[in-house]
Amino acid sequence: MSGIQWSDGAPIYRQLKERVIAMMLDGQLKPGDALPSVRQVAAEYQLNPITVSRAYQELADEALVEKRRGLGMFVTDQASKKLLGNERERFLTDEWPQVLERIRLLGLSPEELLREGDSA
Repeated sequence: MSGIQWSDGAPIYRQLKERVIAMMLDGQLKPGDALPSVRQVAAEYQLNPITVSRAYQELADEALVEKRRGLGMFVTDQASKKLLGNERERFLTDEWPQVLERIRLLGLSPEELLREGDSA
């Protein structure tokens, strides 16, 4: 999780949670991998351990990580599948309508888009 830049736009625990999710999506954290300990993350980023715990608890509530007594938090086997489904849903409901509107405004045809996609 090195190099995290915190912004004022969202609570720190949510930013930390999103960073862990991004690491899962890009394969830096795989099913079965351990998350760094709450104490370790709190010390490294000068955060309150409660902030880190809250981020981890939300990940656990969404079944993306599981707590193993005495061992810590681990990425669940279904995390990648769940996240991919969630991200696809978010893209289709939040981003895709904006993309479609932009395509419509620019007067682009499906053929033009496919042709450009092939040359990229």
